[in-house]
Amino acid sequence: MSRGRGPVAGVDEVGRGALAGPVVVCAVILREVPAGLADSKALSAARRQALVPEILASGHVALAAASAREVDRLNVLQASLQAMARAVRRLPVRPARVLVDGRQVPQLDLPVEAVVGGDGFIPEIQAASIVAKTVRDGLMRRLARRWPGYGFAEHVGYPTRAHLEALRRLGPTPHHRRSFAPVRALLDELC
Repeated sequence: MSRGRGPVAGVDEVGRGALAGPVVVCAVILREVPAGLADSKALSAARRQALVPEILASGHVALAAASAREVDRLNVLQASLQAMARAVRRLPVRPARVLVDGRQVPQLDLPVEAVVGGDGFIPEIQAASIVAKTVRDGLMRRLARRWPGYGFAEHVGYPTRAHLEALRRLGPTPHHRRSFAPVRALLDELC
C-alpha cells in the first residue's frame, strides 16, 4: 500500500455491532504521530482518554455519526459508509488518499482503500479508532444517565446478557436499533 504524495486520512468506526446508540466515525490526518498509538481495543479507557488530546494536537480530526434511526432506515453498513464519507468531507484539509479500516469503503471523489486490520498498524487509522471509541463511549455514558436501568455505561450498547435482560424488562429506548434481531424480536413479542 503506497501512501503517495499529500496527506493521508485514516478512517475508523465504532459501534456497528451495538444494539443501541450511534455508529461513530472518525477521520484523522496526522502531521506527526503521537507515541503509543494502537488499536483502540488494545488500550485501556484511561490510555485512550489520555491520547485524544495528543491526537487532536498532532493533526486534523473530524467526526460523524449514524443514529439508530439512520441505521434502521439504511442498514448498518450503508449508514456507516455514509457517516465515513461525512467525516472525510468535514476534515479541514482535503486528503490525497483515504485509508479505511475494514473491507468496505465509502464513495468519495478521491482515492480510497480498504485496509483489513488497519487499526493494528496504520497510525492514522489507530488515531481514528481511539477518538471514535472515546467519543462513542462518552455518548453512551450520557445515555446511561438519561436512560437508567439499561447499563449503557458498562456495555455501551452492545448485546451483553445484562443489556438483553434490561431490554426485555424495560423495552427499547429511542436509541435502540429496531432493525437488529434482538430488538426486533422483542418488539414482535410486544405487538
